Amino acid sequence: MQYNFSNRFKNLKPSPAGDILAMMGDPTLIKFSGGNPATDSFPIDKITEFSNEVLTTKPLSVLEYGLTEGYHPLLQEAKKFLNRDGNVVRDEDMMICTSGSQQIADFLAKVVCNEGDTVLTEDPSFLGVLDSIRSNGANLVGVKMEDDGIDLSDLEEKLQIKPTPKFIYVIPNFQNPTGITMSLEKRKAVYELCKKYGVLILEDNPYGQLRFSGEAVPPIKSFDEEGIVIYAASFSKIIAPGIRVACAVGKPKIIGAIKQVKFLNDVHSTTWSQVICERILATCDMDAQIEKLKEIYGAKNKVMQDEMAKNFHPSVKYTKPEGGMFVWVTLPDGVDMMKFVGEALENKVALVPGTAFLADTSMPCQSFRMNFSTPSTEDIIKGIEILGKLTYKYCK
Repeated sequence: MQYNFSNRFKNLKPSPAGDILAMMGDPTLIKFSGGNPATDSFPIDKITEFSNEVLTTKPLSVLEYGLTEGYHPLLQEAKKFLNRDGNVVRDEDMMICTSGSQQIADFLAKVVCNEGDTVLTEDPSFLGVLDSIRSNGANLVGVKMEDDGIDLSDLEEKLQIKPTPKFIYVIPNFQNPTGITMSLEKRKAVYELCKKYGVLILEDNPYGQLRFSGEAVPPIKSFDEEGIVIYAASFSKIIAPGIRVACAVGKPKIIGAIKQVKFLNDVHSTTWSQVICERILATCDMDAQIEKLKEIYGAKNKVMQDEMAKNFHPSVKYTKPEGGMFVWVTLPDGVDMMKFVGEALENKVALVPGTAFLADTSMPCQSFRMNFSTPSTEDIIKGIEILGKLTYKYCK
């Protein structure tokens, strides 16, 4: 059979995300390549209890079709939960439940982007969302990153691209892949610049609750008076990723458009997952759940930082995140990063090459991403020892 695929599909490149997920099933690897939450943090007992309860007492409520915008009790609980971080969900805002936050980026691109339109992104940024935006025919343009977030001068230059970019994608807290947190001053400046040039902001905050050191910084959405921010919140990292529950928040006109696209895509997110998420938010001690996560990730990050300081060649640079799951490691100029990552894999240590996270994946990159939430403490120590020897081999 001859299959005549569309030009848009034929132009898609295989996503590295598929290879990363495939690696996670190999028990012989030390998996610094993942982005999964620690499995010992999942509230399995509560998920089991609430699943049994709802299937026993009101099974039709989760087995019938639901509303496209989502299960209303969940949206109410999510609003209360998100507003713990500031004025994220205002009374005039609209919310919609989606199947993970990556779906929000995909649907926003479908709503606002025509073929060839420009979308700005932090460079590097989360490869899953970058691939989703590309799949909608948009042209990604990267904005440089600094130690405290996006480079404002580069941002203003890119905001003046003609035709005007449709939106910018940012992860202000413990960014994936760098672990960098955008300063309050830069958050306000990003908002003002985007307001000045008429560009929407997609603010993705999947890691914001996972701060294990430093002071919390309010979301950009909390000082949005113009309605230019679409806020993406996910429960994958604080409950469990398999439930695939996220929420988009913004003005009714833009969220209503996303709702139309969602209806055409999958009608609604799984009602069972939404009900379980609502029950957990409404009845469980979320502060204790989040504190447990922060303790796990803070301890693992400390081990990784200590081991890198002890084992890595002095010319190797790496970020020091205050939360989240990731560290961004940069090899000195002249070192072949891809060859380094390949030899690490031969030694059973899986990394993700930095090129996968670039707006233009053909550009050179000296960095790779490491994850500390997935591997055990023992694997972190063993893996860093292996990588340390490689840094001394490659960095003369």
